[in-house]
Amino acid sequence: MIRKKILVPDRIRQIEGSFGFIPHRFLADGFLATLNQHELLLYLFLVLAADRYGLSFYSCNSICSLLGLDVDQYLKTRDGLIEKDLIAFDGTIFQVLSLPAPLNVYRHQKPRSMRGKGPVSIAQVFQQSLRGLTHDR
Repeated sequence: MIRKKILVPDRIRQIEGSFGFIPHRFLADGFLATLNQHELLLYLFLVLAADRYGLSFYSCNSICSLLGLDVDQYLKTRDGLIEKDLIAFDGTIFQVLSLPAPLNVYRHQKPRSMRGKGPVSIAQVFQQSLRGLTHDR
């Protein structure tokens, strides 16, 4: 078992003012593995932009500009997150939802690009996702 230790004691994260969070279940129950690069990027953005109720008001144009997406990519990505029951959208307001009940399909599923390559760290998952985004532009 790995023994944890604080690496930089004077830089321990603290909640100050507003904050965003992603529950550990997002990784442990396999939701992360079901998202493509654009879905992960938009989900992370909405989590960071949301208030304590998960609400945010960013427009399509603002999101596309900030995330480097075109309108078609944005619409497909937004609809994918809605279909996966991770967000709601009423035409103006986004809400990041509490995670739905895990489905057997989610559990222990690796990202498509890393299946069959053994255990991967979350850092590897994000690096792979970011590499995909730079190739999509």
